[in-house]
Amino acid sequence: MKTIVHPHGSRGHANHGWLRTSHSFSFAQWHDPERMNFGALRVLNDDCVVGGAGFGAHPHDNMEILSIPLSGALEHEDNMGNQTVIREGEVQIMSAGTGVVHSEKNHHATEEVHFLQIWVFPDRHNLSPTYGQIKVPQMEDSGDLPCIASPDGSKGVRIHQNAWFYLGRMQKGGHHTHRMHGEGQGLYAMVLEGEAQIGGIVLGRRDAVGIWETPDLQIDVSEDSQILLMEVPMRW
Repeated sequence: MKTIVHPHGSRGHANHGWLRTSHSFSFAQWHDPERMNFGALRVLNDDCVVGGAGFGAHPHDNMEILSIPLSGALEHEDNMGNQTVIREGEVQIMSAGTGVVHSEKNHHATEEVHFLQIWVFPDRHNLSPTYGQIKVPQMEDSGDLPCIASPDGSKGVRIHQNAWFYLGRMQKGGHHTHRMHGEGQGLYAMVLEGEAQIGGIVLGRRDAVGIWETPDLQIDVSEDSQILLMEVPMRW
């Protein structure tokens, strides 16, 4: 098993007034040649936008883009005709494919919106653009973390990559075994809140670890926690 640890303080940070952001991987003005991606996972941004502000219309292509609000509400509009609001407890995916123009802004005039923006390289280029949005599933009776994205969309939103994303809360003392979906897969895990031991490594709030070359790994929670797991191919 191979691992790489990214403590929360090692991320790139920027404060633009209307936007406070932290980058797990090189993005915009922050560049670290050792932090370009983790396998097919290209971007993991931790964004907070003040009331009434947001990202104006801008283009994307050939990228799978997920938005996960952690608090507040995010307003989305694109040239595919989608006008939606994504709230805490929901997840959105936009497969940019041949090209999409969209905007994202805070739905509220005074409250902040805090959300994760994630980019994943697709398994094929120049797909027809698509949009998906779901409520995050509740914790299953088995105690497994709910799946929020999968390659065929049978669980969560559909992502055009051999990728599975999981997001959920685990109680103190909880245990979870994550099994990779075949060889060549890696897992990038972030503790959004709380404290947990993932693959034998203790992580606190916003700490992350990348793990690969193992068929499975164990998660043990020492405090009530919210955890995001992103399994992606290391080569694609």
